Amino acid sequence: MLVESKLRDGVIYGDVENAEYVYMPGGEIGLVAPMCVYENDGKRDDVDIHEALRLIRVRSLQPTYHPILGVSSC
Repeated sequence: MLVESKLRDGVIYGDVENAEYVYMPGGEIGLVAPMCVYENDGKRDDVDIHEALRLIRVRSLQPTYHPILGVSSC
């Protein structure tokens, strides 16, 4: 899956207009069962990779620029 591969490489998915982001922190890259971060409404929640992929798909998130991290989480 291309989205999963990009997520595992540090690409940040999101919707800038709604301030909603999903990404894998640099420290999780390369782990077998990594955790990801879901940011929405100023809150940050840890989600497993399966939930992160579901959020990207359901919310139609695209590779984007994060206001603090830029284009990559690593």
